[in-house]
Amino acid sequence: MTLTRKTGRDHGGNLDAAMARFGGEVRDWIDLSTGINPLPYPVPDITSDAWAVLPRKSDMAALTQAAQRAYGTKHPTVAFAGAQGAIQAVPFLRPAGRARVLAPTYNEHAAALRMAGWEVTEVSETGNLAGADLAVVVNPNNPDGNSYAPDQLRDLATRVGLLIVDESFADTESNLTLAQDPAPNMVILRSFGKFYGLAGLRLGFAIAQPDLADKLREIAGPWPVSGPAIQIACKALDDRDWQETTITRLQRDAQRLDQMAKRAGWRLVGGTPLFRTYETSDAQVAQDALARAHIWSRIFPYSPTWIRLGLAGAEPEWQRMQEVFQNGLR
Repeated sequence: MTLTRKTGRDHGGNLDAAMARFGGEVRDWIDLSTGINPLPYPVPDITSDAWAVLPRKSDMAALTQAAQRAYGTKHPTVAFAGAQGAIQAVPFLRPAGRARVLAPTYNEHAAALRMAGWEVTEVSETGNLAGADLAVVVNPNNPDGNSYAPDQLRDLATRVGLLIVDESFADTESNLTLAQDPAPNMVILRSFGKFYGLAGLRLGFAIAQPDLADKLREIAGPWPVSGPAIQIACKALDDRDWQETTITRLQRDAQRLDQMAKRAGWRLVGGTPLFRTYETSDAQVAQDALARAHIWSRIFPYSPTWIRLGLAGAEPEWQRMQEVFQNGLR
């Protein structure tokens, strides 16, 4: 099955648009339009050296080694300015050909491929990815949370030219990752900013076998990330206690949000511990109702009923959401 959908690069995080329509200032809003951890990793002190000099090879090596430990892999790991940087590099790994993207999903994959001259088809079933020169699977998927077992994706890799597996939301679901042993024709993408709540750091990684990793490293260039990003990430990626505590909290808070939505009559479509997608009778009506209370959410051009919410952070935000949901949403 081939999906017919709009191809615009719409995204969450567009709080400026919400304020233009519903008023208020940034401090008045609870922005739930992204899947970013609302309680970020505590930023440590940054040395003056990190600001003053270009990152050294030893700095980059320390960063990639920390990422390898965090993701449980010994395979080459390449740093980028966010997972987005890696997404924009992927189309240049092979000559442009036929690409298939498992959709609906994060729309930058198809957009980046099209911009680089690929013929892109979006399909709704993994079986329809077979035969592509390049295939993309987001695992777990954004926005519906669908997930695919590692063995299923390893099998898929034997039936496509190059398989891109975007694990940007896999930090909370380590059973899904292929980072430990990517196939020779596979690239695994990881996001730092989402789970660690530091999206503004602009840091992500691509994990692959040496031949593909060398190409990715050439595309990334000598200084793909900043010195401050390296120092912060090296500490966060090795902080197992924070990671375990955060996963527990996110799982608990996701259940809390599900209960609110259920009482409002919304049906859970799916999600991850960082975001939840629900089916409503009218997503635009639901988004507007939340926005009038200065709570911003995400709706999608391909579905009139789906609405996605990230998690609230501090308890006052949860209390405010509880009040809004109790007042009735459709």
